[in-house]
Amino acid sequence: MTAAHPVTVHSARIVVPMTAPPIADGAVAVQDGRILHVGDRSWVVDQLAGSGTSFTERRWRGALLPGLVNAHSHLQYTGMASVGQRQYDGFEDWALAFNEDYAEPHDWQAEAAAGAAASILAGVTSIADIVTDIEASNALETYGLGGIAYWEVMDWENDAWQAHGRDQVLAELERIPTTPGAGLSPHAPYSLDVAPLLELPDIVRQRGLRLHLHLGEAAFEGERIALGPVPGLEGVDGVGHGSDWHLANVPSFRAMRALGFGASATVFVDRLGVLGPDCHIAHGVYMTAADRALLRARGTAVALCPRSNAVIGLDPPPVADYLREGSPIAIGTDSLASSPSLDLMADVTALHRIARAQGYGHRDLHERLLAAATLGGAHAMGLAVGPDRIGHLAVGARADLAVFDVDARTVPDAMAELVEDGSGRAVVTVIRGVVRAADGALVPHPTPQEEP
Repeated sequence: MTAAHPVTVHSARIVVPMTAPPIADGAVAVQDGRILHVGDRSWVVDQLAGSGTSFTERRWRGALLPGLVNAHSHLQYTGMASVGQRQYDGFEDWALAFNEDYAEPHDWQAEAAAGAAASILAGVTSIADIVTDIEASNALETYGLGGIAYWEVMDWENDAWQAHGRDQVLAELERIPTTPGAGLSPHAPYSLDVAPLLELPDIVRQRGLRLHLHLGEAAFEGERIALGPVPGLEGVDGVGHGSDWHLANVPSFRAMRALGFGASATVFVDRLGVLGPDCHIAHGVYMTAADRALLRARGTAVALCPRSNAVIGLDPPPVADYLREGSPIAIGTDSLASSPSLDLMADVTALHRIARAQGYGHRDLHERLLAAATLGGAHAMGLAVGPDRIGHLAVGARADLAVFDVDARTVPDAMAELVEDGSGRAVVTVIRGVVRAADGALVPHPTPQEEP
């Protein structure tokens, strides 16, 4: 008779399941990398005792949450931290600095690995990782992280795409590891012509994969309203509201703008069929209420990256509007090329500050931002449901946990402390039931061949 696999009970003063009310003096029982029980510590212990199940308890100080989900990052740019430590005067200014550093020699595999390690130390257990160079594509798999590696596609014009671009991307996609998950990232509407933007979603959907793109990050992606007649386009006065730009057979977003049409980048990619429930976007800064409504209509979540926006010199994201309107939001750090750290809780704190400054006064802000950093990221990548679901503490879900050092004794005070000053507080990270980081140090991770 085979012995039952061991059970570990992770208990803490406060447990926040995300899909159930927070629990004072709670516990999570874990077996075979999955959650067996969640609830009051006394109830969990009684359940195990009643079934004759032996267990080992690990009592953690602070608040126990689902592992954080970083919904937008580029791990391979971890070695470009010198770029992210500066301040810029806008997207073009930042892009010059980025391109200069990117052209220098880099060990993308090693830098992506360093980013994965830093993420685990910060309580992150799953990542939407945008991969530009194939050497960096296996960071999630190597470190046992969850999430999706999105192969980035950019700088394709229509003729080149039709001649050989599609075949090249298909070949590159075959090289992206499918563990933990693979997808495609059409970079942005201004870096790809119409032909690739039309075909890339089809390529992804035919394979049951996911899409992720930058959208509404740069100010020039926002809607433009003409103040008078557009030279050379008689009868197009008032572009930006109902103009039939798509009937002009424009070859690209930039060409559309050059012709005087003012439709936003969000409207542009939606007309091409990019948005949908299998797609999430990053940034979403320069969007009107109509753009945000379009995202909701398509079931497309947005990953907000406030610290990255601040470094680049962009406006803050309209987080208060997203919250009031009920838009699905997630949170991302972006990369060290545009952010001070890979600590997702620092972005949670930044969003709290921005939301209050924008007039969001509801008492649910702490809860909603913590949900965005966990369940919201899982939802954005289609990983909140199914057999390998993440982002919440529930029976059968993957046992990805994070413990944060908070002093508060009550649930509301602990959540406020964590949201308003959560940076640097991660003390334990558990991935698939295995402690991977504790007290600021990584715990050695067995290779796939060594795992039981």
